[in-house]
Amino acid sequence: MSDDRSKLQHEAARQIVTKYLKVRSGESAVLESWDHTMPFAAVMVDEIRRAGGRTLHIQEDERAWWAAIDRKQSRLLGKASAPEWAALNAANLYVHFWGPGDTDRIDELPEKTFDEAIAWFPGWYEAARKSGLRGGRVAIGFATEGRARQWGLDRAEWEDRILRACLTDPAENARRGARVMRALAAGRKVRIRHSNGTDLEVALAGKPPRLQDGTPHPRDKRYGPSDMLSQIPGGRVDVALDSKTAEGRIHANRRTNIWWYWSDGGTLEFAEGKLTSYSFEHGGEEFARRYRTGTAGRDRTGTLMIGLNPAAADVPNLETIELGCTTLVVGRNGHLFGNNRSSFMNWVSLAGADVEVDGTPVLRGGRLA
Repeated sequence: MSDDRSKLQHEAARQIVTKYLKVRSGESAVLESWDHTMPFAAVMVDEIRRAGGRTLHIQEDERAWWAAIDRKQSRLLGKASAPEWAALNAANLYVHFWGPGDTDRIDELPEKTFDEAIAWFPGWYEAARKSGLRGGRVAIGFATEGRARQWGLDRAEWEDRILRACLTDPAENARRGARVMRALAAGRKVRIRHSNGTDLEVALAGKPPRLQDGTPHPRDKRYGPSDMLSQIPGGRVDVALDSKTAEGRIHANRRTNIWWYWSDGGTLEFAEGKLTSYSFEHGGEEFARRYRTGTAGRDRTGTLMIGLNPAAADVPNLETIELGCTTLVVGRNGHLFGNNRSSFMNWVSLAGADVEVDGTPVLRGGRLA
């Protein structure tokens, strides 16, 4: 590891520890990581200890995990052990890194098998809510060799770009988001336009917008049941949309990443509030499959997101937090107290757009107005 890279890792980890998670001396932290995230996880352990925190670092071995999958033990993987539940209940802090890292194999894994292997999620969130745990899920886990190869990226450079986005102060994200939130809280109609042919009007549902600055929000009733675990880096404003109103089209110029499924070049067209057509340059088959099996509301708008992080420009897996990037979600928005309860949820992201709320500019060419 080069000295420059090590320095960046420590700077990013220190920012996460001090500004995102706000670790205090004497607190206990649990970290869960995979083989491909071990280098940065080790740096996180060091920085938590530097702040006076105590750590328990759990590593999920990639080969052992896949061996269990090959033995058809996905249901066993979906049940966390008793010591892990005990550690969760005793901890003040939790840091999670996405995995496993072999995204080529995940792409080929039946969805049912993968769902069984992560079936511990709902119980985890319930236990974390009760304990008041505050934590973060660090996006560096998404930077895998498989995805880097698919997208023509250098994985080390990709990781560095994610780490640089972690250097953004959540307080600055909040400051930038305050103006956006005021406009969305008071507004009714939103118009999104771009020179690529995008011209879409949607309506706000009258629900309060939610700031996702990267800090966790345990036991805060203004946030959803999973928001004790923040996405790191952060920087975004989310707001529920009225599912009855949508007219026009939006064409994405950023990728969409949902778990291990991704799409690119998406175009969505709406008329009289309904999604009437969709097409993708990549990932259309998976979108269509999920859409076919989606429940009522799958053809209605769900959420609008506006990014706030200036260090996340066109970074894969950080599209929704890129400063000035506008993301339209179709389907479920119950996590924002909206009324769309569909099982379907997907989105497209557009950087560089003009966004108006009731005719007043919020973004001009992707810049905050």
